[in-house]
Amino acid sequence: MNILPFDEQIAAISALTAGVSIRATERPTGIHRDTITRLGVRVGEGCALVHDRLMQNLQVAQIELDEVWSFVGKKQKRVTSDDGTDVGDQYLFTAMDATGKAILSYTVGKRTAENTQAFVADLRERVINRPNISSDAFNACPEAVELAFGDDVDFGQILKVFHGEPGPDAARRYSPGHVVGVNRRRVTGNPKRICTSYIERSNLTVRMQSRRFTRLTNGFSIKLRNHEAAISLFIAHYNLCRVHETIRMTPAMMLGVTDHIWTIAELIDAATSQNAPEPEGRRVGGLRVIDGGRL
Repeated sequence: MNILPFDEQIAAISALTAGVSIRATERPTGIHRDTITRLGVRVGEGCALVHDRLMQNLQVAQIELDEVWSFVGKKQKRVTSDDGTDVGDQYLFTAMDATGKAILSYTVGKRTAENTQAFVADLRERVINRPNISSDAFNACPEAVELAFGDDVDFGQILKVFHGEPGPDAARRYSPGHVVGVNRRRVTGNPKRICTSYIERSNLTVRMQSRRFTRLTNGFSIKLRNHEAAISLFIAHYNLCRVHETIRMTPAMMLGVTDHIWTIAELIDAATSQNAPEPEGRRVGGLRVIDGGRL
């Protein structure tokens, strides 16, 4: 079996985490695109395990929740009954530490109540204190937060009032109408802050740093497994390797789960290490996968 030299692995993963597509990575590195894909999946799935191991017993005061739209294989309007649930719309649910900027938990899947509950339940397993949580007006969030946190949370939602339709030009094709009002609603406890500004800004980082989320391109994933692995790679790199301009360190350092900036080489080594502890099944974005079936 041919083994890709480690320096070439670093070059390929560095490009992928910088928002470069697989084919664009192939041209300067000379690595075949199929090899890059297999490497990205292997490292990405290992990054999911690294995230699961590190993001435990967290003390976080302010948490923001949001979802980012993407798709796998084809747009939802072209999905048929024979395609299954792996094709079409796939949302990235993320929970962000508003102070330390770390992505604490994430889930990939349809924008359903079931996935929302799995996502918030995973967040509950990682956060041990009583947090202040904010989300948008997605109606599945209140029940999910109640099921996971009970009364041990201060939770509020921000409801934006839009006016007008998107413009006909490509730049606004996917954009909502203009915001003409913002309302804040207390749901549970006594939230002192109800805001999603930081996580909405982090959604832009997702689209800039992960090619599969870039609008109006053909860099989307063909397989859900590849999509999930790319997301896990992005989040591990974001938390562990990328210095945030606001806090002047990595989010993982701010959170206290590591004491230094990880290099790409260190990330690859941790993700591919045979000694890395593996929980039951494979954790990808807060959902455990065993024999191809989701729990």
